[in-house]
Amino acid sequence: MARSSIHIFQANSSSFLLLTLSIIFILSFISLFNCPVEAGSQNYHDALRKSILFFEGQRSGKLPPDQRLRWRKHSALNDGASAGVDLSGGYYDAGDNIKFGFPMAFTTTMLAWSVIDFGKNMGSELGNALRAVRWGTDYLLKATAQNGVVYVQVGDAFSDHNCWERPEDMDTLRTVFKIDKDHPGSEVAAETAAALAAASIAFQKYDPSYSKRLLNRAITVFEFADKHRGVYSSSLHSAVCPFYCGVNGYEDELLWGAAWLHKASKKRQYKDYIVRNMVALRAGDGINEFGWDNKHAGINVLISKVLLLWFFPSTSKFNSY
Repeated sequence: MARSSIHIFQANSSSFLLLTLSIIFILSFISLFNCPVEAGSQNYHDALRKSILFFEGQRSGKLPPDQRLRWRKHSALNDGASAGVDLSGGYYDAGDNIKFGFPMAFTTTMLAWSVIDFGKNMGSELGNALRAVRWGTDYLLKATAQNGVVYVQVGDAFSDHNCWERPEDMDTLRTVFKIDKDHPGSEVAAETAAALAAASIAFQKYDPSYSKRLLNRAITVFEFADKHRGVYSSSLHSAVCPFYCGVNGYEDELLWGAAWLHKASKKRQYKDYIVRNMVALRAGDGINEFGWDNKHAGINVLISKVLLLWFFPSTSKFNSY
């Protein structure tokens, strides 16, 4: 098939598809198990199946033999080569061919959280859900393989958004961007740690060795995020803005990452970190939104039980939730 390039004005309304589908993935279960009887005519099982299947269409890299969307082929196999690293794999952000590490990590966290809370209800889709999580975490492991460095983006968004191409045929720039101690990015690093920690829980029963590897890497990446604090869009400037600017700061991601590390490791140090930093890192901000750049509502859900048991240890009834 000949390459077809369509030059368009970039108003990419699909730029949040990857994130939206991860939310739908969770809501499928809420609807499936808590909806009234008259809603039974809605096929939520099919919605769940298709929301997971969507991620196979977003895959980058060498596709596996069990790839269900057969119209997709291998793509971007040399990502990272310009920087001397292997950054193949992961997910494309939307209708473009950019791999933005910040929203990809958040999407992976949400997929893993879905498996943790609803895996027992997924039936035959559990395997597909775990494969969707692993496609994200395998890439995040590559992106964090160098100590003190996190590769946070592959592709130049401006050149990519000016030319709509199939990923299998693209010839746009595959520029590599990273954060390090001199160019910090605490929000994307902490979100990456959260994704790895959450996935380590999801894989505990199914692949203990992989689970341990994920947790160990999450610990290392979180230490980097906390030690070298800074906003990644301030370090990378136009490479990430106006696409995924970290406008909400990094404080919520540090608490979010610590909360997932506590849940995954059961180590008191992460609980102490949350309690010690909850004021300085604005845990009490009255923000109800939850998304790739704002984790406050998610933090409240994730750590509410931990803090209730911390401050009111005699309230044992919370243990059942």
